Amino acid sequence: MMLTRGRCIIVVALMACSPGVARAAALTTQQCLRCHDVMPASGPQTPVSLSVNSKMFKSSVHSMLGCAGCHSDVKAFPHIPAPKKVVCLTCHGEIETRYSQSVHAAVWKKENLKYPACLNCHGNPHGILAKTNPESPVYPLNLPRTCGRCHGNPALARRYGLTNVYALYIDSIHGFALSREGLLVAATCSSCHGAHRILSRTNPASPTYRANIPATCGTCHAGVEARYFNGVHGKALKAGNAGAPACTSCHTVHQIAQVQAVQWQLKTVATCGNCHRQGLRSYRDTFHGQVTALGFVATARCWNCHRSHEILPPSDPASSVAPRNLVSTCGRCHRGVTASFVTYEPHPNPHDRALNPLLYYAALFMNLLLLSVFAFFGLHTLVWFVRSWFEERER
Repeated sequence: MMLTRGRCIIVVALMACSPGVARAAALTTQQCLRCHDVMPASGPQTPVSLSVNSKMFKSSVHSMLGCAGCHSDVKAFPHIPAPKKVVCLTCHGEIETRYSQSVHAAVWKKENLKYPACLNCHGNPHGILAKTNPESPVYPLNLPRTCGRCHGNPALARRYGLTNVYALYIDSIHGFALSREGLLVAATCSSCHGAHRILSRTNPASPTYRANIPATCGTCHAGVEARYFNGVHGKALKAGNAGAPACTSCHTVHQIAQVQAVQWQLKTVATCGNCHRQGLRSYRDTFHGQVTALGFVATARCWNCHRSHEILPPSDPASSVAPRNLVSTCGRCHRGVTASFVTYEPHPNPHDRALNPLLYYAALFMNLLLLSVFAFFGLHTLVWFVRSWFEERER
């Protein structure tokens, strides 16, 4: 048998095969490889190729099954009729069931693609390696690159409305831990989306559905998950509030930054302000807010006072902003904090008379004073201009 790269030209010479091959009840792997092992170890292979790299096949997870394990309908030589297409679900039925419910399966059926979808991720059908093998496309260090072949492809992104999540992930703290540090425990695509039953984020059964995100992140960040659900945000999400912040609301989805980074810390105030708009406006009027606006990191921001995940209302005795805990909370930055010091209003609102009547009337007085000053000097300037105009005419 001869194979060319552009097309397959099969020339069968019966004398090249042993006499027992044609009459055998079942072909052995060695007999199959006499004809099909014709490619070099580094040669290109496609999912529909008739060639089998024997070295690659011997290292695959399917090598113990032999050729007949998948091509069970091939009993003798020559292969008449032609062998049927191999179906992975013959052995991997449970995985096939999960995959059939995924978004990938829906696209596969819509596009009416021919060869098994499994090969897109697991590679050459005759060289499929265990996921624990560093050479496998689904090995944790290689998985983002494997997923990135589609989710980082501009043409496919335009066709299916995808975001280039591969670039975002690689630049994230998870991507750095995986690609730069080589940490196998770092979160990869399958850590959040699953392996085979990948569902749309709008599906309530998906691990990336908004209500499920804390539990998904909690598989690695268990301590943070516990503190989050003890706070007001977690309790609101559990109560069915779809607008309650989840992990991705603050940390984003794929481009998750290191929280110690200055750029991330400076953006946290605006992040909280997406929901707490009044709190953001009042914060920016304070010394803390104005110093933060100048780019200084060493000043109090939302999470310095309210904590990051276990955020509790002031009425809760365990809250960091409860009246009994304000001295210790402010004392983390300010030395010699006293009870009178913490009477300072951290979110002053001069427009809310009920919250702080003294501030309201003081602001009202200052606004009226400012308006009267501008009105007086504006009128004075106008009269002076009229007088000057008359004097000029007299001259």
